[in-house]
Amino acid sequence: MKLYEKDNSIILEEIENFDAKAIFTCGQAFRWYEESDGSFTTVHLGRVLNVLNEKDRVIFKGTNLKEFDEIWMDYFDLNTDYKEIRKVLSNNEILPKAMEYGEGIRILNQNHFEMLISFIISANNMIPRIKKSIEVISMRYGKFICEDENRKYYSFPTVEELSRATVEDLREFAKVGFRDKRIFDTVNMILNEKIDLDNFENLETDILREELLKFAGVGNKVADCIMLFSYKRGEVFPVDVWIKRVMEELFIKEETPVKKISKEADRIFGKYAGYAQQYLFYYGREEKIGK
Repeated sequence: MKLYEKDNSIILEEIENFDAKAIFTCGQAFRWYEESDGSFTTVHLGRVLNVLNEKDRVIFKGTNLKEFDEIWMDYFDLNTDYKEIRKVLSNNEILPKAMEYGEGIRILNQNHFEMLISFIISANNMIPRIKKSIEVISMRYGKFICEDENRKYYSFPTVEELSRATVEDLREFAKVGFRDKRIFDTVNMILNEKIDLDNFENLETDILREELLKFAGVGNKVADCIMLFSYKRGEVFPVDVWIKRVMEELFIKEETPVKKISKEADRIFGKYAGYAQQYLFYYGREEKIGK
């Protein structure tokens, strides 16, 4: 991997397995915009970054080497050896084809509070609606960052900032539906009980899941998504409708309860189950497996 700075951008060369479209559209993130030139713009920790894949390099516009090292290296999981992960997962006879589809997927390491609220919103919801609700919440309660020729950008609100939102506000303006009370209760639980989500980083995975399940609107699937996309628990295998269909169609060959699917994923994929989940999600969606 080779990094250098040029014209307010970072150029990344000699990198395998990096495809901005696959990364941002595989269901793990909601603060992104696809631009007319094929690039993607994302918002993270109050920063705005544009990512463009070219033939033999990736261009990150709007950052510098210091910020890239401090923020974006971890965000894009660039210190993880995906070549080794893919090698291990290739020992499974079915997964290589799925990995061809999602060759450039990387698991993003996102903000704990933003992921908690975002995946509460995601329950029984569609990605365009999730993105819109998060955008409205950021505009109304977050801080203005900057503006370009495409749009204005706002940071995702802090716990304190989002505590200004009433249940009625969340329902009327953010259009989160029945999730309004869940968001309100979760925000106030964090405030009232002085919960520091950063402290959860040191918990064992099973204990972390138990803590996340205490929040309103967090079930097993939502908890697993938060753990995988925010707490670096690569062994966790979130099971949604797509993944259930894919696992039943390709691996189990029969209708199977969600808990059993998770156990099968652990048996088959082991410590890289979360990475396998992302490849299978992308593959299943693109090929409409089990639909």
